[in-house]
Parts: sequence; structure tokens; C-alpha cells
Amino acid sequence: MKKDKINDRILQELRSHGRLANAELAERVGLSPSACLRRVQELEKSGVITGYRATIDNQALGQGFIAYVGVGLNDHSTEAQQAFEQALADVKEVVECHNVTGAFEYLLRVETADIKTYKAFHADVLGAIAQVHTITTHIVMESPKDERA
Repeated sequence: MKKDKINDRILQELRSHGRLANAELAERVGLSPSACLRRVQELEKSGVITGYRATIDNQALGQGFIAYVGVGLNDHSTEAQQAFEQALADVKEVVECHNVTGAFEYLLRVETADIKTYKAFHADVLGAIAQVHTITTHIVMESPKDERA
């Protein structure tokens, strides 16, 4: 992939407006529609653009409670990590799972309807995973900047 200012502008526009029509994208970045389409296709083919998705308003879906949860494991082996990751694979409340360094092994983004639902998740899901040693919850009160797409 060619790294240049035009590709950077294309990526910036698509981060903010993933459904932007090619003609409008081309106009915004100063290219002809055909040249713009070629660049976007190159970015897709090279794996820089990995997909497109909708941004959902979780409040509107009744999933307004967000917490970041640090999880420490009682065993630091590869097997324990794999077992923990497998236990969370189909848990719908966990929308992100990151293996991190520091005071705990995993940082989760958990989304539920409310704190009561989170409490049940905390006890019945996380608390039931044999590898879990510590759980530290940070509740999101507001998100003045969130550029995840």
C-alpha cells in the first residue's frame, strides 16, 4: 500500500463516514472518482481497510450501561488464557476483550442494560469462570470522545 497524504485523507473520511459514496469521497480528497475508487480498492486489497460497519446507539437498544473490567487470572499459563478467552467467546455482554500488560491480564468492555444486569453478569458469568482471580470494574459515566467504529 502506498502511504501518502491522499490515502491518509481517504482513510480519515471513511473512518468518519463509512457509507460515503465514491463520488463524494473523491471530491473531498481531490481526486477523480475512478482514481479514488482504485485507491480504495488498493486499501481494501492490501488489508488496510478490513471492513465497513454501522455505529449503533446502545442507549436506543436498552444497553446504556458500559464498564471497562480488568480481569486478573489465577494462573498465567497459555492454557489458562485460552480457557478464559474461550469462556468469553460467546458472551454477548463482552464487546471487546484485550490481553494487556500491567496489574491484570485482560481488559474487557462490557455493555449491559443497567447496573443490576451488570451485577448478574459479574457474579454469574465472570465469577463462574475458574481462571478468574480478580475483577476490577470501571463504570463509564460519559464518553466525550469515542472514535471506535
